[in-house]
Parts: sequence; C-alpha cells; structure tokens
Amino acid sequence: MRPSVDKLIEEVKKASNPENVGMILVHNGIVRASSKTGEKVSEMELSFDEEKLKEVVSSIEKREGIEAVRVWINSGRLKIGDDIMIVVVAGRFRSDVLPAFEELISRIKKEVVVEKEI
Repeated sequence: MRPSVDKLIEEVKKASNPENVGMILVHNGIVRASSKTGEKVSEMELSFDEEKLKEVVSSIEKREGIEAVRVWINSGRLKIGDDIMIVVVAGRFRSDVLPAFEELISRIKKEVVVEKEI
C-alpha cells in the first residue's frame, strides 16, 4: 500500500537529528504515457529487488550530511498515472542532499527495479 508523502517526511524527521536537517527532497515517479524514445505506453510491469534496495539506501544514508532516507516502490502491472516510487532524502545542506538524492534515484533505476513498458 502506498504511504503518504507526509508520512514519509514525518518518518525522516523522526529518524533525524533536527540540528542536522536543513533540507528534505521528495521524488514521486509516475507511469508516463510515452517512453523515453517517444513510443506510446499503455502500462508498465515493475518489480524490484528488496535486498538490493536496502543496500543502496544504506550506502546513501552513510554519506556525509545525509540524515535519513525512505523509499517506497510499487510493483506489479501499473497503469498510466500510477505511482512508481516515492523517495525522500533528508540532510544538512543542499550541497549534501542534491547529489545524494540524484545518485539514489539513478541507482534505484539501474540496480534495483526492473521496468517493462507495455
């Protein structure tokens, strides 16, 4: 079941030392009606490796300036407009959080999820 973004933000706040949090970033990926190459998409099949996700999240949480990370990933057959994933990263400064956030999303897409556009 998809958690609310507010709930995930609250979780990262509770897991963080408030003296070290100056920024929280949120990503909500959704199924588009077209592929990256412009082809029409009607659905997507998505699966993910939970153990690999834990490894990736753990490596990001260990970075300097990062306080907490939460990730929710949907799975199964998804329709246009369905949520694919929600990623929340809390940290000290923009210079800490932005690169970690971008790396986390890239690694999830490359190492954790398997997407098949239909």
